Amino acid sequence: MSLARFVSALLLLLLGAASIARAEPYDPAALFAPRDMGQAVNAYRSANGLPGPAYWQNRADYEIQAALDEHGPSLRGTEIITYTNNSPDRLDQLWIQLDQNIYRPDSRSFFAAGRPREGATQGFVLDAVEVESGGRFVAAANLVSDTRLRVDLPQPLAAGGGKIRVRIAYHFAIPGEWGGRMAWGNAQAGPIYDLAQWYPRMAVYDDIRGWDTLPYLAQEFYLEYGDFDYFVTVPSDMLVAGSGQLVNEAEVLTAAQRRRLEQARHSDATVMIRSPQEIADPASRPPTGGTLTWHFHMANTRDVAFSASRVFAWDAARINLPGGRTSLAMSFYPAESQGAARWGRSTGYMKDAVENFSRRWFPYPWPAAINVAGPATGMEYPGIVFDGIDDAGKVLFWISAHEIGHGWFPMLVGFDERRDAWMDEGFNTFIDIYESEDFNHGEYAPKRDSEYAPHGGNPVDEILPILADPHAPPILSRADTVIERYRHPVTYFKSALGLVLLREQILGPERFDPAFRQFIAAWAFRHPKPADFFRAMESAAGEDLSWWWRGWYDNNWQLDLAVDRIAPVDNDPAKGTMIEIGSHDRLVMPATLRVMLADGSHRDIRLPAESWIRQAATRVFIEPRVTVTSAVIDPDHRIPDRDRSNDSRAAGR
Repeated sequence: MSLARFVSALLLLLLGAASIARAEPYDPAALFAPRDMGQAVNAYRSANGLPGPAYWQNRADYEIQAALDEHGPSLRGTEIITYTNNSPDRLDQLWIQLDQNIYRPDSRSFFAAGRPREGATQGFVLDAVEVESGGRFVAAANLVSDTRLRVDLPQPLAAGGGKIRVRIAYHFAIPGEWGGRMAWGNAQAGPIYDLAQWYPRMAVYDDIRGWDTLPYLAQEFYLEYGDFDYFVTVPSDMLVAGSGQLVNEAEVLTAAQRRRLEQARHSDATVMIRSPQEIADPASRPPTGGTLTWHFHMANTRDVAFSASRVFAWDAARINLPGGRTSLAMSFYPAESQGAARWGRSTGYMKDAVENFSRRWFPYPWPAAINVAGPATGMEYPGIVFDGIDDAGKVLFWISAHEIGHGWFPMLVGFDERRDAWMDEGFNTFIDIYESEDFNHGEYAPKRDSEYAPHGGNPVDEILPILADPHAPPILSRADTVIERYRHPVTYFKSALGLVLLREQILGPERFDPAFRQFIAAWAFRHPKPADFFRAMESAAGEDLSWWWRGWYDNNWQLDLAVDRIAPVDNDPAKGTMIEIGSHDRLVMPATLRVMLADGSHRDIRLPAESWIRQAATRVFIEPRVTVTSAVIDPDHRIPDRDRSNDSRAAGR
């Protein structure tokens, strides 16, 4: 055992001991009290957690022209945003997100981070901000505030479908590897540019807050849906991987690449479009010299991203979707990432994950699912994800499945990642778990990697240190306040485990799965909030879950069920046996009581959460002439009980 693993194990033991020491008295009135969802039911959002009959959502369509300059490097672009105001409110101003400004040395993010960063940029430099008026674009009064841009309109934008076009010319220096969610860096043979947050993006105006202008402090995104046409000009010897459909294949690919790509569209096996051996071959790019412009289109999406490099190999395979539809799994990677144990399987991983997520939850809606090996590792955008050059084996599978899983949460179901990161990361980690079990008969199951389950054991034990930590934030915390120490344990792991427990221990798959699918389908390309999810699951699954939301999501409460006593009923063995199961901490869950009998058999008795709705202990009675030898609560280790020492008891003790 390495020193790091020893320290981690010791910490687990210490925190486990702390959890025993800080037991809280159980109060059924507190756990089962009515719970206010904190969000009004109205014509926009219904009591059943689904969009109401008058639900509205604004729309942003984009036309973007951008050019990559390797000297710097930098990106220069011009965009036209067609913004549609479907709200019932007239709008006097528009708010636009300038996420590149996070890299400015005076950004709020620099101060919120509380630590030095390697370098800085000027963020978005705005060369022009204009609105269309009278059929032509005119300069618009505007104000930059950290990562937000306010554009003042010459006339209010009408409610109920009013449209306006905004044109912004801009440029920015591309941050290096320290940039995190986007970056550029060198593979062995040359640079790779992973470009995201690369154009000013509309802020969301919704029925909950109006303009949601939360500053970008490195939490992720909340964006409107629309159609994108974008054009990226790069040196002609580069390949570009971009969200959506490549429109102008004939202009940017060789004849051989076009033939191979068409073959891949009909092949379940991976087809090499540009092999690692061809990377240095000038014939693998059109013989134009200078630059080429790649044109991509993506419909009904909240964002687009792209990656460009001259050192990419490229392969692809067909994705089979429900209803006979297809999509295309693709991988772009440098030569050093090739191989059957490495990125040679990436496209197969992407294909399986998208097919499985589509079959289990909701069909994938976009024409491609792309995995890119580059410097901005472990980051997701609609239709494209950025992973690591050195990723291999189970790590590459896990990270590929996780990042493309974000295509469902929050790319398809448009969660507000800025405020509710637990929804996109936790929901996605939840669906990952089942993908790991399904892939190639469990080749990489169970999912246990350093990010989500650091101790590699039973997840209901791995969560115990977080539940015991008095400083750990509850799931329903503002995402920006969750420090790095707790970001993965709470935002990813606890949130995902909450759904696993809800599915497998509280509701059962037969109730959870239809409710979850209905929620996804109803909110596809829309903006649900936490209260919508809570209501949707309760309504469709037919269960008041307020006690679960309160204990697991509102608070960081612990669970400790115990077999407290086994005795004859009224001290008379002729009346049968009484088994008392007590709650010794603030949270309860449905649990199985296994009763061992003298004839060697046993009985499993399922205790609902309501067993403790009026009192701290419940009783189970076994009929006369049946000899009970012992009993154990949660015999299969399915729930996060903090103290296993009191789970079992022998008769007469």
